[in-house]
Amino acid sequence: YETMTATARRQPEGSLVYIIEQTDLYLRVRDGVRQVQVNIYLTVSSVGVVNVCHCPQLHLVALNSPQTGAMRGIRGADFMCFTQAQAIGMKGTFRAFLSARLQDLQSIVRKADRDILPIVNLKDEVLFDSWDAIFNDGRMKDGVPIYSFDGRDVLNDSAWPEKTMWHGSTSSGQRHVDSFCETWRVADRALTGMASPLRAALLSFLYCL
Repeated sequence: YETMTATARRQPEGSLVYIIEQTDLYLRVRDGVRQVQVNIYLTVSSVGVVNVCHCPQLHLVALNSPQTGAMRGIRGADFMCFTQAQAIGMKGTFRAFLSARLQDLQSIVRKADRDILPIVNLKDEVLFDSWDAIFNDGRMKDGVPIYSFDGRDVLNDSAWPEKTMWHGSTSSGQRHVDSFCETWRVADRALTGMASPLRAALLSFLYCL
């Protein structure tokens, strides 16, 4: 961080700087650098009291259609999240809810935010109390939907026949070796990727097709 700050004046305005040790992302602005908050998105209703959060938060939103294991790699998945979020006016940094060969799912949120920022859906309803809660308990709040970027309830919409989400991870959020559809580039029944039912703290293998 100290090196990045010292050299920031030599970077053109608009440059992005990623610090691996802290998994922090910074933007070069006119008067220095500014940290970028990361929003996380899924690559994939009962009645009850819903907790709406009007505080710093991380959004968990599904893509507008279910995906096979062929997403043009982690960058392709991130780009789909980015373009669909931009289409509805959302701002921020957009990352797919995926592990890959060089990325652990848990690490895509910076360490300082993992136990303090709630995870919310498109309507700011709390899905998980924190990022860490996803990996410690793994169950969403009862009665809270997951929405796609175009506003559909994934759990109740027939466009998603399988109510599961890709992640390629162990239960602790670490990459699951050889279980991410050839780094999310291949749709083939000969390959599998780690996934979880949306309403259960379970891990399972899905065919990449």
